[in-house]
Amino acid sequence: MDRLELAREIMQTSRLTGEFRLRSGKTSNHYFDKYLFESNPVLLAAIAEELAPLVPEGTEVLAGLEMGGIPIATALSLKTGIPVVFVRKRAKEYGTSKLAEGMDITGKKVCIIEDVITTGGQVLLSAADLLNHDAELKEVLCVIENEPAGRANLEEAEFEVHSLFKMEELLAVVEERV
Repeated sequence: MDRLELAREIMQTSRLTGEFRLRSGKTSNHYFDKYLFESNPVLLAAIAEELAPLVPEGTEVLAGLEMGGIPIATALSLKTGIPVVFVRKRAKEYGTSKLAEGMDITGKKVCIIEDVITTGGQVLLSAADLLNHDAELKEVLCVIENEPAGRANLEEAEFEVHSLFKMEELLAVVEERV
């Protein structure tokens, strides 16, 4: 599947029409359900195939953010052979009390993996936590940049952002079929 076909498949699978209540409380006649492309093994494999060349050279660990970044990071790990950790929104309060489940990230060059970046807020929070665990961190990789503000916020914090698609590219694919 080439990049354009992948964009079409992501939109066909994940863009829903109907009546949806958004987080803001507003109502919309369309909704983008990212979990529909993340739970589809064919799309997930194709996404990993396209993302693999974007993984920064020297990356030692892929850090999938809870919850949407985890399947993407796992698929990317299987494709690249780079180990993966699963980053919680906050460390669990029992057992090992870990923030990042999996291998030790101390001193490792870590690339954060996220599915969709809108404001970059969760990436920034998780990055601060990972840095507190002595990870080397300056790269973020996502499937979709939903809003330009996300990239701007991350770049302002001195992170380099790599994305497979911008939302306007995906929307253009939908509009060309109309």
